[in-house]
Amino acid sequence: MHYALDLRTFIFSHYFYTGLRIATGVVGLTMLVLQFSDLPTAMTVCIGALSTSLMDLPSTLRHKFNEMLSSVLLCTAVTLIISLCAPFHWLLSFMLVIVTFFACMMVVYGKKAMPLQFSALFVMTLSMENATNVQQSFFHTGLFLAGGLSYLAYSMAVSWFLRSRIKQQVLAEALFELARYINIKADFYDMHVDLNSQFNLLVRQQIVLAEKQQASRDLILRDPKNQEDAILVQVHFGMFDLYEHILSTHTDYAILRQHLADAEVLTYLRDLVNKAAKDIESIAYAVTRKRASFASISYKAELRSIEAELQQLQQDALAGKVSEEALDILRATYGKICDAIDMIGQLHHATQSVQGPLPVLLGKDMTPFLTQQKYQLGVLVANLRWQSPTFRFAVRAALAISCGLLAADALPYAGHGYWVVLTIAIILKPSFSQTKQRRTDRLVGTLIGCVATALILRFVHEPVALLGFLFMATVAAPAFIYVKYRYTAIAASMQILLQINLVIPSSGHVIGERLIDTLIGAAIATAFSFVLPSWEYRTLPQLIRNVLKSNQRYLEASNNLLQGKAVDDFIYRISRKRFLDNISELVSTLVRMLDEPVSKHRAVENLNQFIVQNYLVMAHVAALRMLLRRNAEDMPHEAVNAQLDAATTHVCRTLGLAEQVLNPHLSPVASDKNDMEQLPGYAAGGAAQASNWPAWHALQQRVELLYEDTEKIAVNSAAIGRILTA
Repeated sequence: MHYALDLRTFIFSHYFYTGLRIATGVVGLTMLVLQFSDLPTAMTVCIGALSTSLMDLPSTLRHKFNEMLSSVLLCTAVTLIISLCAPFHWLLSFMLVIVTFFACMMVVYGKKAMPLQFSALFVMTLSMENATNVQQSFFHTGLFLAGGLSYLAYSMAVSWFLRSRIKQQVLAEALFELARYINIKADFYDMHVDLNSQFNLLVRQQIVLAEKQQASRDLILRDPKNQEDAILVQVHFGMFDLYEHILSTHTDYAILRQHLADAEVLTYLRDLVNKAAKDIESIAYAVTRKRASFASISYKAELRSIEAELQQLQQDALAGKVSEEALDILRATYGKICDAIDMIGQLHHATQSVQGPLPVLLGKDMTPFLTQQKYQLGVLVANLRWQSPTFRFAVRAALAISCGLLAADALPYAGHGYWVVLTIAIILKPSFSQTKQRRTDRLVGTLIGCVATALILRFVHEPVALLGFLFMATVAAPAFIYVKYRYTAIAASMQILLQINLVIPSSGHVIGERLIDTLIGAAIATAFSFVLPSWEYRTLPQLIRNVLKSNQRYLEASNNLLQGKAVDDFIYRISRKRFLDNISELVSTLVRMLDEPVSKHRAVENLNQFIVQNYLVMAHVAALRMLLRRNAEDMPHEAVNAQLDAATTHVCRTLGLAEQVLNPHLSPVASDKNDMEQLPGYAAGGAAQASNWPAWHALQQRVELLYEDTEKIAVNSAAIGRILTA
C-alpha cells in the first residue's frame, strides 16, 4: 500500500498538506469575494484560483513562483481568447482545436509541463460557455487574472512558512519507498516466492524509489540555509548510502534456496530484513512529524537465531551435509545485513542533530543531481514534425476535441456540453497506457461520485453541511491526483455537482447528464487513442542504447573510485544517478507497453532479463565497493587495481558489443571471456602475490559474476534487436 493511502501517514504527507492548502485557498477566496460581490463574479475568481492551484506542487520557492506565474499568464491568455471567440460558434470551434493542439505540444517539456498543459485545457473548456461581448470578455478575464494572482500570493505565503515542512515530507516519502523496496528484498528469502517475479517487482519498485529520491534531491540539495536544512541534508545522504549498501546485499539467492531449503535460517533472514524495513518506516514517520527518530525495534531474537543456525550449519558443512559455497554466501549476506542495521542506527542519529560536515555544504555544485527544467521555444519548434510522438499526440487530441464538440452540439441538452470536452482532455494522454488507466479511473470515479452526491443530496439539505462536504471534496481532489487518480475523480465529481446544487438547488437532473457526458467523452477518447499512435516499442532501441552507454560510464567512474583515482565520489554518484534514470525510463516504457494491445508487445521476456541483468551489474559494483572497503587492511593494491582495470575494460567491451547487436544489419557478436587474459594489466597484477589476501577469492568470484551478467546483457540485446526488426 502507498504510504499516502494509510490514514496514519496520510495526514502528515505533503499530499494532504497540498490538498488542504488548495482547498483553503480556493474556497476561502471564493467566500471572501462573495461577501462583496455576486455569485457569477465569485465563481469567475474561483476558476482563476482553481486553475492556478493545478500548478501548486512541492517545489522550491523560486521554481514554484515561476511555475505558477506561467500558469496564471497562460490561462489568462486562453480565457481571453476563448471568451472573445465564444459568440461566434465557427470561430470558437476553430480556436478550441488550435488551443488544444498547442497546449498538448507543451508535453514536449516533460513531466513538469503536464499540469500546465491540463490547466490550459481546463480553462479552455470552462470558458467556452461564456457568450459575452468584447467589454464583458475583458472584464471576465480581469476577474480570472485577479483570482489567479490572489491564489499565487496566498500559496507563496503559505509555502514560505512551510518551506522546511515540505522538504521533510518529501524526504519522508523517499524513506517510505526505500522501506518498501527493502520489504520486497526480504521476500527473496521466502521459498514460496518465485525469484524471477520478485526480481521484476524489485526493479519496478526501483522506478518509484528513483522518482521519490530525485524529488528529495530537487528540494533538499538546493540552498540549505539553516540547522533544520542541514539535518535533512544529512538524512538525505545517509539514505542514499544505505540504499547503495542494500544494493550490495544482492547475492545468489538460487544457491541459498538450493542448499538451505530446509534450514530455518532463510526464514530468520527474511524476518530480519522485514524488521529493518519497519525500522526505516519509523524514521520516515518521525521525519513527517518533524521529530528526531530513536530506535525502537529490537533485532536480538533474529540475530541470536541466525547465529545459532550458522553454528549448526558449520558443523553440517564439516560433515559434508551443506555446501561450503552456500555457507560462505550465507555468512557474507548476514554480515551485510548486520552492516545495514548499523547504518539504519546511524540514520536514526542523523535525524537528531548535525553530526559533522556535510558533503553538500562543502562548496560542491549540486546542479548535475538536480532536475533542470528549461522552456526553450526551439525545443517545441523542433518537434513540429510528423515523426515526433508529441506532435502526433497534439494532432490526436485536437481531432478528439473536434469530435467532442460535434457530439456536444448533438446532445438534447446544451447547458453543459463542455463536460464532454473536459472528459476528453482529462482522459486522452500521450501514451495509450496512460489513456487506458485514466479512462477506467474516470468512469469508475465519476459513477461513484455521482452516486455519493445523490445520496448526500437525498439526506442532507442544510447549506452549511453541504459546504462541509464540498470542502472535503476540494481537499481530496488535489490530494490524490498523483497517488490514486480514481479518488480524485470521485472527489472532483462530487465537488462540481455540489457546487451546482448550491447555486441551483433544483438541479438534481444534472447528475444523470454528467454520467452521460462522461461516457460520451470516454468513448471518444478511447477511439482516438488508436489514431496516430506512438507505440512504445518504437522507442526501445534508443532507450536500450542509453542504458548501455550510461552503464559503461558508471563502470568507468566506479573503477576510478575503487582505485582511488578520483578525489571523491562526486562523479561516481552522478554516473550512478544517470544509470538509474535510464533504467527507470526503460522500465517505465516496458510497463506502458504491457498495457497496450498484445499485438504491440515486443521482446517482453528479453527486456525483463535485460533490465534485471543491468540492475545486477549495479549490485555487483556496490558489492565490490563494500568488499574493498571492509578488507582495506594489507590489500595488494597493484594486483587488485590490475584486476579492476581488466574487468572494467572487458565489461565495457562486452557492453559495446551489446550496442552493436541492436543494429539489424549486424549479426550478433559474442564476447569471449578468455580474451581478458590479454587485456592490459591482467597478467601484471600477478594473482599469485595476492593469494594470501583474504578477500582475493571473493573479489575474483564477484568479477566472474559481473562477466556472466554482462554477457547475458549482450545476448538479450541481440535477441531484442532481432525481434524489433522482425
